[in-house]
Amino acid sequence: MMKRAYTGADIFDGSTLSSDSALLLDGGVYRGVVPRRDIPSDYAVETLPGGTILPGFVDLQVNGGGGVLFNEDPSVAGLHAIAQAHATTGTRALLPTLITDTPARTQAAVDAVAAAIERKVAGIIGIHLEGPHLSLAKKGAHDPALIRPMTDADEAFLHDAARRLPNIMLTVAPENVTNAQITRLSRAGIIISLGHTDCSMADAQAAFRAGARCVTHLFNAMRQLGSREPGLVGAALDTGDVHAGLIADDIHVHRASMRAALCAKRAGGGIFLVTDAMATAGSDITEFRLNGRRVLRRNGRLTLEDGTLAGADLTFPRALDVLINIVGCEKEVAFSMATRGPACVLTNPGAVGRFTLDHGAQAIHLDDDLRYVGGL
Repeated sequence: MMKRAYTGADIFDGSTLSSDSALLLDGGVYRGVVPRRDIPSDYAVETLPGGTILPGFVDLQVNGGGGVLFNEDPSVAGLHAIAQAHATTGTRALLPTLITDTPARTQAAVDAVAAAIERKVAGIIGIHLEGPHLSLAKKGAHDPALIRPMTDADEAFLHDAARRLPNIMLTVAPENVTNAQITRLSRAGIIISLGHTDCSMADAQAAFRAGARCVTHLFNAMRQLGSREPGLVGAALDTGDVHAGLIADDIHVHRASMRAALCAKRAGGGIFLVTDAMATAGSDITEFRLNGRRVLRRNGRLTLEDGTLAGADLTFPRALDVLINIVGCEKEVAFSMATRGPACVLTNPGAVGRFTLDHGAQAIHLDDDLRYVGGL
């Protein structure tokens, strides 16, 4: 493969947004960003029609795609279909997410991800287990019959999984796990994220001190910010080194709430984007099944038949459009929230979410309207 210098588009390398520059790729390997006038003579120049070049997106909460739901098909073939569907919108690294399910299904999911990584299925970098140790009071679309406290056997299973997989994110509620369990699991390299919880700010802060360092889909399925009880929302925004995922579809979270959160969360841990995408991503299906329940796709929403939101019908290009053109977020900040931001949360990020010298770039191109054009 030949050496290519890509120009004509702005370049975001994971940290900095540059103009009038060139991205240097040598057989897909990143060799740097240089001013256009400094392109080496042995590089073939390819001029793009505007837009932005950036690292492939990193998504830490992907329930499905391509018509496949991970809970319903925890297999290598299912993971391949999910990853391929998200690749068509620019995602190059993801955590397939299993929401609250049976121990047998959870074991099958971990086994499938381990096998997919061994077989080098593109894009699969670990797993996100969202439950079953959540709060019934904030269950959302999770099956209440499967929600339960964490047992010694559950903890042993997770320690074993951590030895097999490079990245595990675990969403828990302080109501159903102890701080001692959080400490032991976080020391094993598991990313402990608080979510689906009615916990107080004090309980959330105690969990953060114990080792939790993330919050799952900020604002959704948690106690809201109050004048005298800030809840998990307040704790997340007030704790500098805690990261928080955000579903920026302008449905799950109001644009004013997003603006307030972005203003509050400027130092230390930041806010990163997730799609919380379901089987509908990259497909034309209008409904699917979740734990035996019907989920409907209508007007950009995914809901159970009773109207409860059940994941999101969202892509990263759409989330960036919402952040930049509706919320008013600076492009450089928004791009970081889809690339370097989530990568910083990972236990073993490798080279995802940023351009790293002498590593595969996995670069993508967005047009001026933030639509995904393709990979470079």
